[in-house]
Amino acid sequence: MKRTGLLLVMTFALIATPLLAQTTLTIWTDNLRYQPINDAAQSFADEYGIQVDVVEVAFNDMRQRMANAAPAGEGPDILVGAHDWTGELAQNGLIQAISLRDDLANSLADVALEGFTYDGELWALPYAIESIAIIYNRDMVSDPPETWDDVMEISRSQVEGNDDRYGFVYPGAGDTYHTFPFISAFGGYIFAYEEGEGFNPDDIGLATDGAVRGLTILDQMYEEGLLPQGLDYTTAESLFLGGEAAMFMTGPWAISGVREAGIDFGVVPIPTMDGSTPQPFVGAQGFFVSAITQNRVLANEFLKQTVASRDVMLGIYEQGNRPPAYLPALDALADDEVVQAFADAARAGIPMPNIPEMGSVWDQTNSKLQLIAQQEQEPRAAMEDAVEGIRQALGN
Repeated sequence: MKRTGLLLVMTFALIATPLLAQTTLTIWTDNLRYQPINDAAQSFADEYGIQVDVVEVAFNDMRQRMANAAPAGEGPDILVGAHDWTGELAQNGLIQAISLRDDLANSLADVALEGFTYDGELWALPYAIESIAIIYNRDMVSDPPETWDDVMEISRSQVEGNDDRYGFVYPGAGDTYHTFPFISAFGGYIFAYEEGEGFNPDDIGLATDGAVRGLTILDQMYEEGLLPQGLDYTTAESLFLGGEAAMFMTGPWAISGVREAGIDFGVVPIPTMDGSTPQPFVGAQGFFVSAITQNRVLANEFLKQTVASRDVMLGIYEQGNRPPAYLPALDALADDEVVQAFADAARAGIPMPNIPEMGSVWDQTNSKLQLIAQQEQEPRAAMEDAVEGIRQALGN
């Protein structure tokens, strides 16, 4: 911390000791991050002589609870959530932009900062990044794939003569998130991104030639019987954990289950497709500051001085296997091949759009990808229908 900033906070603490004694800083987080955040919060509370309440809230309930509580002047001072919430929360006036000193900003992954940037401002302190990659069973795959042709050949060798075995599985039954590498490999996109302007919801790239080309590779796998139709996440994971699939394309959240299953595994970024590098979606997770907090100085002090530290960031990492967005913590895991493989995958990816319009994409695209998987519609026609559905949902 800059010395002047520390002096200001210390001066504030000395002048307002009775006030601080009555101050309560409230943090909402989910169960996965609760313990390391609570440990950091109690250390901060002891240092500043205040009370810090860390409240466990279901991840999928946070935004709605925040929206309900804020108008009444209630809710958290700090909310721990995902970067794709940013546009909605900012647009609804529920969070406030934050600023970071240069040395701290330079210690955070660029893709994480980009994910939390909306309307030209930064809205959260990132702590983790996540992206999908290929998890492979070393007992079934001696050489990990470097190209998608390798994936296809491994898949053919596994399927040949085995009705109940596959080389490659992923949650392909209407899952836009996991399918995006096929869309992006040759230049397809959801919403066009303009440097300095952000995402443009009027420019939808799901039916471009590039998107269709990538999805045609996926369609070929279904046609050849290399991918089972209608795989949801649970089924795809079960096939891999049960030794019925050699490779599983998903994120770091699956690693605990793979280890528990006793699989000798490795992780590699998504292989190139005809020389082009697929860009998976990157998710960033971080700490938002409420727009209605009465404890703005303390909230920012907690984030920048306590959370933004190697030990706290490593503690959060240990609860979820997501690569740290804080580079000193990521560097401390340099010998962990799994973490670094997922970090490499994230570096090759792009942040999932964080604008509110993204909410109109999922249902439309998921349903059309389901039709491709079931071989009921060709990729171009399916994506043209998806674009039309999104435009209608957006009122265009």
